[in-house]
Amino acid sequence: MGRTVVVLGGGISGLAASYHLSRAPCPPKVSALLCPREPPLIPFSHFQQKVDPGPRNRRPLFLHTFYPTAVGGAAVAPSRPQVVLVEGSERLGGWIRSVRGPDGAIFELGPRGIRPAGALGARTLLMISELGLDSEVLPVRGDHPAAQNRFLYVGGALHALPTGLRGLLRPSPPFSKPLFWAGLRELITPRGKDPDETVHSFTQRRLGPEVASLAMDSLCRGVFAGNSRELSIRSCFPSLFQAEQTHRSVLLGLLLGAGRSPQPDSALIRQARAERWSQWSLRGGLETLPQALNTHLTSRGVSVLRGRPVCGLSLQAEGRWKVSLGDSSLDADHIISAVPASVLSQLLPVEAAPLARALSTITAVSVAVVNLQYRGACLPVQGFGHLVPSSEDPSTLGIVYDSVAFPEQDGSPPGLRVTVMLGGSWLQTLEARGCVLSRELFQQQAQEAAATQLGLKEPPSHCLVHLHKNCIPQYTLGHWQKLESATQFLAAQRLPLTLAGASYEGVAVNDCIESGRQAAFRVLGTEPNS
Repeated sequence: MGRTVVVLGGGISGLAASYHLSRAPCPPKVSALLCPREPPLIPFSHFQQKVDPGPRNRRPLFLHTFYPTAVGGAAVAPSRPQVVLVEGSERLGGWIRSVRGPDGAIFELGPRGIRPAGALGARTLLMISELGLDSEVLPVRGDHPAAQNRFLYVGGALHALPTGLRGLLRPSPPFSKPLFWAGLRELITPRGKDPDETVHSFTQRRLGPEVASLAMDSLCRGVFAGNSRELSIRSCFPSLFQAEQTHRSVLLGLLLGAGRSPQPDSALIRQARAERWSQWSLRGGLETLPQALNTHLTSRGVSVLRGRPVCGLSLQAEGRWKVSLGDSSLDADHIISAVPASVLSQLLPVEAAPLARALSTITAVSVAVVNLQYRGACLPVQGFGHLVPSSEDPSTLGIVYDSVAFPEQDGSPPGLRVTVMLGGSWLQTLEARGCVLSRELFQQQAQEAAATQLGLKEPPSHCLVHLHKNCIPQYTLGHWQKLESATQFLAAQRLPLTLAGASYEGVAVNDCIESGRQAAFRVLGTEPNS
């Protein structure tokens, strides 16, 4: 009888793990149950090699290979595990959710575009091709305004971020001096000596206070909905941290690079490179991806069970897991957890209390997403969207100009679509005070932001409001130490547990898909291909 592997979480990480398990040379029988959302990957267990989350490797927890040990120390690949994927809600996809409006317009309630760059971007495009979705892809090509133009809203006005050498050599508001001088400062700044540093401190030290308080503050709000004075440069922007550690200069490090990693190849990947795509979506919305994964898993004999929240995990005498589902339970030889770290911390047994404590410190913040549609309206600029530094507006993280990037999703007759992201200290304060977080409050705040920052003063023809509770993990200062603590405990205890999802090493869709892929190969005991 083969081993049983239970995957917790039917978000994109858990789906990706099940997908790669189902495509193994000897495909396992996969059933799917599902749990609360998802996190990124740290493979542990009764494995020979110890994880080293060193400062110079973006994905140290993903790239090491682990194999169960046989008699005499030989590595053996496990054969044909049964896989059970468990989801607590009634739908798949986690935070990826697309809604079609009455006129056919597509509104994204979560992620709205995926970057094709790098090895991770290429692997996601390969998955798209394998699922037969090539014809559904909506690319944003390199010559498109949404690829070329991004803005900051500072001092009551929109400012285009400078691009190209000419943009760096001349003054570009809201910066008081050409960014060339910030680059020159960066080249002569000595290497930092601390094992970690906040994003704000790192940027201010290397590029100056303006870049730190305007550009990086806004970027942290746009990507993590977080505070640059609390987030870790080592964990949030590891390529910048690694560039300084390796080359003393971030600019030199990024210019010289760390070498090209092997990448997959397909017609779609080659097209994305040739046309210099900045991002892409799917014609029916990004939720088409988890829906296609569900269809694929079902066709491969995967049984998908929804609405089955996990109540607890316990270790049996023989070293197997018991997964409690309320009125029933599952036995597992191995668990892939693709639920948030804080959720997993509440499920672990008392024997894993040190691990639970480490995972419970990986917190997440909430974001209110407000989709607005306007009839007969025009934007004052053309681009991907704009970000807002915390000094300008503590409530508005940024506004995405959905109709610019993906006009194919505007509906008929077409209407202007924008998405306002609300969060930051404003939302955290409201939550801490126990205030009523009503739909009306978020809609009013979003409409005021759209009116003030984009001149969209007429009432929207359509509006969707969704509050995503604890949706973005926060990699705060010292996050790497939390991962190291978890790694050491799992290695010492030889727990058959692999972590995947957004809580660990990347919150983007590509990161989560890669974490699921790596988790699957760790369980199969095979080396992942490029």
